[in-house]
Amino acid sequence: MSKPLTPFSKAQLLPQEETLEIFKQKSQLFIGIPKETAFQEKRVCLTPDAVSAIVNNGHRVLIESNAGKGANFSDRDYSEAGAEVTKDTAKVYACPMILKVEPPTLEELKLINPQTTLISALQLKTQTKKYFETLATKRITALAFEFIRDEDGAYPAVRALSEIAGTASVLIASELLSNSSNGNGLMFGNISGVPPVEVVILGAGTVGEFAARSAIGLGANVKVFDNSITKLRCLQSNLGTTLYTSTIQPKYLSKALKRCDVVIGAIRGKDRSPIVVSETMVENMKKGAVIIDVSIDMGGCFETSEITNHDKPIFKKHGVIHYCVPNIPARYSRTASASISNIFTPYLLDIAENGGLEHAIRFDKGLKNGLYFYHGILTNRSVGEWFDLKHSDINLLIF
Repeated sequence: MSKPLTPFSKAQLLPQEETLEIFKQKSQLFIGIPKETAFQEKRVCLTPDAVSAIVNNGHRVLIESNAGKGANFSDRDYSEAGAEVTKDTAKVYACPMILKVEPPTLEELKLINPQTTLISALQLKTQTKKYFETLATKRITALAFEFIRDEDGAYPAVRALSEIAGTASVLIASELLSNSSNGNGLMFGNISGVPPVEVVILGAGTVGEFAARSAIGLGANVKVFDNSITKLRCLQSNLGTTLYTSTIQPKYLSKALKRCDVVIGAIRGKDRSPIVVSETMVENMKKGAVIIDVSIDMGGCFETSEITNHDKPIFKKHGVIHYCVPNIPARYSRTASASISNIFTPYLLDIAENGGLEHAIRFDKGLKNGLYFYHGILTNRSVGEWFDLKHSDINLLIF
């Protein structure tokens, strides 16, 4: 028996809205990557491999000459990956989408065209009101690395750089303890018959977890202090081992600091890191002990901390070596660049797949969370309250 003929195909019977949803219009991206000008910033947003993936998906990348030099990527590497290389800075800033590690300076903002999309870090504590006023005047749409969330609600860019900072803090401490750095001549490592290096970690967040992981891996004896029992529990669970954990109580902390060879500070605060180690506690530490203050970018959690840089990273106070460089991941620029690049390549491809940033933020709540300016309108509440600027809810602007 033959099937009854229908005048319509199945596709034609679909409601119109559903058909529109199926055929999303792809967009072509034209990304500009300028050279970083911030002090001692050596990272780059996209590695040549990432550029190759983006170009092979039909997009254009214009990169400023020597933008990858600090991370040991040559212009030739980028050129062979399919990027266009130019020495003209203004030409790079004229691209419809700008990708940067550090936020642009006011001078660089002058080079950006109106209606441009800017993706970079924001570093709220270092910004001025003028920066946001300039973005508003140019009707710029801006995304901040540190505000973007993934499907688990975590902040992938912040976590990736915290992983590097945590691991690096142990490697740096290991270097500073050696004779070549005029240290105590101690070695991180479980050598038979020799007592292990004593390490105290303040803060059980991502930095603390990766510092503990690295220190334990090298054979050190590790003690972790944090006022959050949940964080301490998570840290033990993630490391899969039992280690000394404690809330921050002066009696126990003072005792641990007197005995330790290395102390790593990784405590964050809302506006500023709380000072948990007083000058007296530092005075009572061993001579030649090492302090690595990872939270120095938020003021530091040691009373004796003072900001240093990669050229002169250390100073001695009360016989204790202090390392207080705020931008630790830039010391490992190639690894940090690869880490940032791995996070942003899928986002960029998603933005193109969804037909541009406006459509992408409709589908991706985490990406929407990263948006702090939309066509010159401030959409981030914390920025608005910090600088006393008028702000709007992004959900009222995008339907």
